[in-house]
Amino acid sequence: MTDTLAEHADPHLQRGKTLIEMVDVGKTYGAIRALKGINLTVNAGEVTCVLGDNGAGKSTLIKIMSGLHPHNEGQLLVDDTPVHFSSPRESLDHGIATVYQDLAVVSLMEVWRNFFLGSELTTGSYPLAPLKTKQMKEIADTELRKMGVVVKDIDQPIGTLSGGQRQCVAIARAVYFGARVLILDEPTAALGVKQSGVVLKYTAAARDAGLGVVFITHNPHHAYLVGNHFIILKLGQAVLDKKRSQVELDELTRQMAGGDELTELSHELQR
Repeated sequence: MTDTLAEHADPHLQRGKTLIEMVDVGKTYGAIRALKGINLTVNAGEVTCVLGDNGAGKSTLIKIMSGLHPHNEGQLLVDDTPVHFSSPRESLDHGIATVYQDLAVVSLMEVWRNFFLGSELTTGSYPLAPLKTKQMKEIADTELRKMGVVVKDIDQPIGTLSGGQRQCVAIARAVYFGARVLILDEPTAALGVKQSGVVLKYTAAARDAGLGVVFITHNPHHAYLVGNHFIILKLGQAVLDKKRSQVELDELTRQMAGGDELTELSHELQR
């Protein structure tokens, strides 16, 4: 599967090239500080894992990169150029696609319709012009096969697919529409072990195809399986920022569990 997607990788994506960089980025909502002093780099062909509990700042980080909320401190650079996104469309125009936890799919709509949702191919001006149904079905089926996903019927409702398969449709859609950076928001949070494994394989496939992947999760085990770089957020600040060669899974797990605070609590409970 990885080789299949890699064969169709964008030749202009240079592995290791910095696609997105955050320099001392911060975000406040009135008196509430959601992020402070965040430094983050997303490179082509690598997975940057951002970990943290609820309220750590992961969602705010996603919103800044995806153009939902602008940052008000520091710099956000795309291809070494400072940007200040004012809308998700502007982020998409820079090749940054976000696959949210709820996937933004319509369960009762066919797989191919969901693949082209909002970007339908027509013979004229949408919505009055007829859809290029046959062409869209063929493209959706081909792109899913590149990801190693073979659905029984491209006309079946997407709600009949497993959670992992629905994630893959969303990832394949993002890749087809020109994503260079793929932001995955808690893609394994609501999945079982087997389906989580499926999504992790597709995440690795996107990485190996040369995309820069931002993997948002609270699960250090899933992160360590695919990650090249790890950042742990706590109360809007980075408490760990290390490359894979600099950190072991045990340390990643300990820091996610509370690190020194957990050790201190353990000592207190033993008294």
